[in-house]
Amino acid sequence: MSRSALDDALVAVRENIGRALRDRVAGPDGETRMMQLMEPNAPRWFTEDRPIRRVHADASMFIGGLRALLVQSLHPLAMAGVAQHSDYRNDPWGRLQRTADFLAATSFGPSSEAQRAVDTVNRVHERVNGVASDGRPYSARDPHLLRWVHIVEIDSFLVAHQRFGEFPLDDVGCDDYVKDAAVIARKLGVPAPPESVRALRDQLASYRAEIRGTKESRDAMRYLLLEPPLPPVARAAYSLLAAATISTLPRWSRQHLQLPYLPVTERLALRPLGDAITRAVRWAMPSRQ
Repeated sequence: MSRSALDDALVAVRENIGRALRDRVAGPDGETRMMQLMEPNAPRWFTEDRPIRRVHADASMFIGGLRALLVQSLHPLAMAGVAQHSDYRNDPWGRLQRTADFLAATSFGPSSEAQRAVDTVNRVHERVNGVASDGRPYSARDPHLLRWVHIVEIDSFLVAHQRFGEFPLDDVGCDDYVKDAAVIARKLGVPAPPESVRALRDQLASYRAEIRGTKESRDAMRYLLLEPPLPPVARAAYSLLAAATISTLPRWSRQHLQLPYLPVTERLALRPLGDAITRAVRWAMPSRQ
């Protein structure tokens, strides 16, 4: 095979993989939606130089998103809302696509699209309420639960980016990322969201007494790590993503998720796997920022 033919074959492989990933994450209308969000000259919540755009455009978001779901599940009331109101088992890709669209709209889209995305989430949250398996009532509009979901998500995205991102942030950039995320959090009803890494860690620590593993969280963990809705050929790549995600989990979460803490194995094996999978995604889906 000639050099040009080999190059053409690699381009075709790259485009096919990238298209498959975009279809999973953004849905079949992903290209059209991307054009809407990339409308030039429209006012936006965040300028191109803001850290939130760097973090949310990087392939490490795949790991950060999975980490966030695992840790968020450890608050029994938050997990009850997911278990009773989310169709994540029957429509996992739809849920992923809705989450990806929200992040894209609020981080990169015109202000009108960002506000529309926030309004949609707030309307959905109005309907999410009930009673957890331990008898306690919950509501997705509860400011305390809203804060938990927000801080775990932002912590997870930041941890994944600093470990596997192409261009990690410096200390000032990390604080600015948390501050950027607080803009969106307030619009979702989160009271006093953190605006620095230190405040983020302090707020996470304040929830430690409330978290515990439940049947619902363990079911979610098995589904996310061991039983993903993927064909066999895709499970190999996903297993690398899952392994990398495990290496980022906070040590205090392991016993609740019934996952071991193996620092040497994670440092020497799982983290390199995370580097490999994020490089592969980055190659297949180059940033359009």
